[in-house]
Amino acid sequence: MGKNIRDALREICLSLPESDEVSSRGNPNFRVSKKVFAIFVVNHHGDGHVGIWLNSPPGDQEYYTQSEPEHFYIPPYVGPAGWLGVDLDKELSWLTVAKLVQRAYAHRAPKKLLSQLGAPIEIKPPTQTLPLQELDPFAMPTPARHLQDVADYCLSLPETVQGDQFGQPSFRAGKKTFCTLYFRSDRMKLSTWVGVDHQATYTFDSRFKIPKYTGVNGWIELDIHEEMDLDEIEALIRQSYRHFALKRMLKILDPEHI
Repeated sequence: MGKNIRDALREICLSLPESDEVSSRGNPNFRVSKKVFAIFVVNHHGDGHVGIWLNSPPGDQEYYTQSEPEHFYIPPYVGPAGWLGVDLDKELSWLTVAKLVQRAYAHRAPKKLLSQLGAPIEIKPPTQTLPLQELDPFAMPTPARHLQDVADYCLSLPETVQGDQFGQPSFRAGKKTFCTLYFRSDRMKLSTWVGVDHQATYTFDSRFKIPKYTGVNGWIELDIHEEMDLDEIEALIRQSYRHFALKRMLKILDPEHI
């Protein structure tokens, strides 16, 4: 059977002595003795990379990113600690990938396992592409339609612009975000402000959840993966917009109530 990039990377990482795989924030992490030496990441916050982050020895990050910037990069978060980002979809040989993975493994593995290392594994290159929902979930037909419907309404409100927040579509009233879209657990979510006092009421409906990070500030998350009630989402968006908009925007939106 054919394999994709994820399968090929898994073949390399799990060939190493006593390595295992766990999932963290939806990303496959490869470990030895509970220490992570590699993380597979696809389009992280919209950065476009299909890559692996390697906990490489000191000096590797600077050497590879400067000598071959077309294949290597400094990843977010872990980059300051010396991790190396490796693009896996830009014709870098898989033997080179295996060598770099083994080098990161050796940097993290206990000494007793190093004697078990042989030559880096040589694998057959992947022949299949990753599913579209991994590369760009918003390009799937239903999410693309829902994104367009949300964008059409948000941008009809006074002085709004579309941008991105951590690589996800977001909409601002002036400088303040009032609506965001993202995927959580492979499902499309709409997030708007409703106020802390009203969040609990929304959660009586199982489609709503209080988001982990923004929930403390009064935001609510609605699952719109399969179906989206336009009247419902317009009401949520309008309420959130009114909370963040400036008075001059509200005057345009609803002049008789200002």
